[in-house]
Amino acid sequence: MKIIQKLSDQIAEEISDAESYARCALKHKDDYPELSRLYNLLSSDEMGHADRLHKAAVEIIEEHKKTVGPPPPAMQAVYDYLHEKQIEKAAEVRNLQAMY
Repeated sequence: MKIIQKLSDQIAEEISDAESYARCALKHKDDYPELSRLYNLLSSDEMGHADRLHKAAVEIIEEHKKTVGPPPPAMQAVYDYLHEKQIEKAAEVRNLQAMY
């Protein structure tokens, strides 16, 4: 499904942006505390976006399973692989955020 591919790409982008902001928050914490707080807030917002996009993807997949049936095994394998990578990356970003 093209929509799941699009959502997956957008989730990865949000996680990447969250990581970038989290790194900036840590880098500027001592010298520019207000800017650092802004970066930390932006990082959290981006993870919230990723979470909402993920929820939308899950809802679409569940609806597809109910109405059409399970996706082809190859498609499911690709999704599972990408999903696992995103989970790992999101955990890394949350660790960076926790360092703040």
